[in-house]
Amino acid sequence: MKKLTPLARTLAAAVALVALNPMKETTMAAEPADMIVLGDYVVTMDDATGVIEHGAVAVKDGAIVAVGKADEIKAKYTAKEIMDGDSKVLMPGLVNGHTHTSMTLLRGVADDLDLMTWLTKFIFPMEGRFVDPEFVRIGTSLACWEMIRGGTTSFVDMYFYPEVIAGVVEECGLRAVVTAPMIDFPSPGFKGWDDSYAAGVKFVESHKGKSARVKPGLAPHAPYTVSKEHLVEVLAAARKLDVPISIHVAEDQSETKTIADKYGMTSIELLNEIGYLDHPVIAAHVVWPSEHDRALLAKGKMSPIHNPTSNLKTGAGIAPVPQMLDDGITLGLATDGAASNNDLDMWEEIRFAALLHKGNTHNPTVVPALSALKMATSEGAKAATLGDVTGKLVPGLRADMIQVDLTSPRLAPLYDVISHLVYATNSGDVVTTIVDGRVLMKDGQVLAIDGAKVKAEADALGAKIKAALAEAN
Repeated sequence: MKKLTPLARTLAAAVALVALNPMKETTMAAEPADMIVLGDYVVTMDDATGVIEHGAVAVKDGAIVAVGKADEIKAKYTAKEIMDGDSKVLMPGLVNGHTHTSMTLLRGVADDLDLMTWLTKFIFPMEGRFVDPEFVRIGTSLACWEMIRGGTTSFVDMYFYPEVIAGVVEECGLRAVVTAPMIDFPSPGFKGWDDSYAAGVKFVESHKGKSARVKPGLAPHAPYTVSKEHLVEVLAAARKLDVPISIHVAEDQSETKTIADKYGMTSIELLNEIGYLDHPVIAAHVVWPSEHDRALLAKGKMSPIHNPTSNLKTGAGIAPVPQMLDDGITLGLATDGAASNNDLDMWEEIRFAALLHKGNTHNPTVVPALSALKMATSEGAKAATLGDVTGKLVPGLRADMIQVDLTSPRLAPLYDVISHLVYATNSGDVVTTIVDGRVLMKDGQVLAIDGAKVKAEADALGAKIKAALAEAN
């Protein structure tokens, strides 16, 4: 037998040792994800996590599965698509808590009027004349295109032909609470209360559970346009169907007077008396709540939606947002319809919400930047009854998020990313919009909607409306 050399004996011993003591696997296989989205700053809107510098979000099956440092996320997950985050903020998509999307087609048709004149002399008559399913399809498509471009990923809508609105939302990829309008007098498609109420209930019954991104609800217009008895009827239906209610509340002093004269109480006291504050209610405006109203809101499930631009433009007033925040009331933020705004730019509303109340109260500390941003994201999602779905970048919620480009000279230098998002960012800085893990806009290009086609349709219909108005006058 051939004698082994010292080197060979050493190698043989090493092989034997490995055979007897195999090394344990030290490297874990990366978990599969559909997408990893990066950001120089990941603004989670989660109080526990805050802002992550050089962060990332991993997405699988439309949901957020992990949020953390980019290196850690990329080490733990593998994905076919990794979206670059250089010079970008990654944050939750914005939530527009109250709008009438189809009214983009009435943008600029009647300006510089008080609310009731604007409604009764111009908007209601024009809606009766021009609003039909095609009007709603085109107007909603135009609105969705505008919102995707500006980083709004969820919205609450209240308008006629809600089934058409739901179809547009389903196709374009956004998320929405679509509520069916009900009103006591004739309106587009309806003779009055009975048929509008029946159609609203039918819409909810046919659309509940139909789509993961479209949540149906009921929308009695307001306490001054819907009788107390009919408001009670809506609440009973909403409870039975387990859906939210959207309604205009305490928007204008004329409403305050009308309700006081008719019922001897405020709109919110009336709604509380019949049970609305015990049900999820998305309350648009709430410009004129009394101190007692605010105490009721703080204890109930009704969430006010602040519409600063619309309320200023119609002269409705300035909602007591600082006081409501101090009361612990959940507040959302919204544009209202484009006929009273005149756009759907949530960044303008964020900035207004932060600035308006400072000037109105002569106190620069009220509604700080983070509070204003929460009204459009985490708190806004809760107010819109979507808090279990969106509004934050945390595992388990749906992947509704946007990237904001930081290369504009308006955003340099950067000391505080929250400050820049509130006081310096505008809708043109949004370059990526993602909903439910689907990329709706990438590198500033909208992928989910044919914008040129939508604009051509809107311009053509607008020309017909303009011609009809000129002929009538």
